[in-house]
Amino acid sequence: MIDELHVQNVALIEDATLNPSSGLTVLTGETGAGKSALLSSVKLLMGERADAGAVREGADALVVEGRVFVRDGDPDGSIIRRRVGKDGRGRVSIDGRMASVRELSSGVGASIDLCGQHEHQKLLQQGSHGDLLDAWACEHIEPLRDAYAEALKRARMAAKELERVRKMSRDAADRLDEAEFVLQRIDEVNPVAGELEELEETLPRAQHAETLMRAAEEAREALAGDGGALDLMSGALAELRMAERFDSGLLTLVSSLESALIDAEDVAGGLREYRDKVDFDPREFDRMQSRMAQLQGIMRAYGPHIEDVLRRRAEAEELVLAAGSGDLFVREAEQELDAAEKALSKAADDLDAERAVWAPRLADAVSEQMRRLEMGSASLEFSQERLPRRQWTAAGPSRIELLYRPAAGLSARPLRRIASGGEVSRVMLACKVVLGEADSTETLVFDEVDAGVGGATAVALADVLAELGKTHQVIVVTHLAQVAVRGSRHFLVRKTDAGEAGTPRTTIEEIRDDERVAEIARMLSGDTSAASMAHAREMLSTS
Repeated sequence: MIDELHVQNVALIEDATLNPSSGLTVLTGETGAGKSALLSSVKLLMGERADAGAVREGADALVVEGRVFVRDGDPDGSIIRRRVGKDGRGRVSIDGRMASVRELSSGVGASIDLCGQHEHQKLLQQGSHGDLLDAWACEHIEPLRDAYAEALKRARMAAKELERVRKMSRDAADRLDEAEFVLQRIDEVNPVAGELEELEETLPRAQHAETLMRAAEEAREALAGDGGALDLMSGALAELRMAERFDSGLLTLVSSLESALIDAEDVAGGLREYRDKVDFDPREFDRMQSRMAQLQGIMRAYGPHIEDVLRRRAEAEELVLAAGSGDLFVREAEQELDAAEKALSKAADDLDAERAVWAPRLADAVSEQMRRLEMGSASLEFSQERLPRRQWTAAGPSRIELLYRPAAGLSARPLRRIASGGEVSRVMLACKVVLGEADSTETLVFDEVDAGVGGATAVALADVLAELGKTHQVIVVTHLAQVAVRGSRHFLVRKTDAGEAGTPRTTIEEIRDDERVAEIARMLSGDTSAASMAHAREMLSTS
């Protein structure tokens, strides 16, 4: 929902602000006043392509800013700012951070539908018609659509697996000799997970066993041998103990030396145990060296890591098995694909059947609204055509399209081919009313929806727009007084001449009270005579 729109230097608009209501907002003004510039600003806010030609003459750049609420429960909304220079370079920011036009289009753009008579309209896109139906009957169709999409995913995975197995079977004969050699070479070494790490830890100890034993023994002898550190520390401790009788201040030093002596004795004992455990076995050492050489050899060939070697072995084994059992693997993959396709076919049938139940109900509901819009016996119906299997998508197995019947007794044909611009606008209005809250579009901007409309049709159009305003934010550019009086907010678009030296300027101001009465009177009869003003007041009071 657009909470506020601020426009600077867009076409004839120098500086203008629009604060539309959450319901129906109307914009009126003389032809050529600059309403199209406001619609161009909305397009920029939606992330549509920028045109440097829209920059107001004499300005360096145009700026469109807006506060937009695109998610339920968002109390602050998002601040969108888009700047386009006269050199065509642009910049987009969302809540103060730099953003892309694509991000703007997928966010704000997805929540706004610009429904102009000559604009790109979602209703004319055949691909959106299935979504229209699914959104309306969401509770009934969505579970089946999800089940179908999951079945399609599984079928595609099964097809890919079959192709992989077939390719492996075809390649097996060509690569069999190499795979058998790899398998034989690795199996001769027979590497075991974790073996390399254990060798890397134990081999250095075995290689330097004599050095380790000698170091441990010499260190132990220095500590515990005759005249070693323990004897010297014991002698020092005896001297201090005799001296402490005369000076209690030595007590702390005596305690520290006793603790150090105990630690030294423990170290000496530990060195003796370590020396006794070091066992140098030349044959075991040779075996470990040989084993390490074997592992390093196959890692050089198939590594660089032992995990790579084991993975290469698994691949080679699979290829060898495929060569011998390729037909079996292919048959199993074919069976998996066949089962997945059967499940997909059932899911497709279920989805199509449910859509076939709800499609005519939606068509009847929209057709009823079309009759309210004085479209006579014109009606809609849905066409559902099952596509070839290769054309199935996640959206469904069938082509769903809205067909338009201009009058009873005439053939129904695709809406995009035979409906006029005014008819499409009114059909869209009817669809929007029926969809209500089920429609993901929050803001609808209508331009020229009332083209060629008058009399009873104008009143009906105003009623439908007002009803639509109960479920959507609706912004309407209108020339019909019947529509203008129904708006909860009314903005007047004016163009003022700036004289010979200046540039004309378009202003947009909300009007109320007498100003609004005068504008309604102008729309009714082109003047503000007493009769026109009275008629305008009567329409406003009864709207």
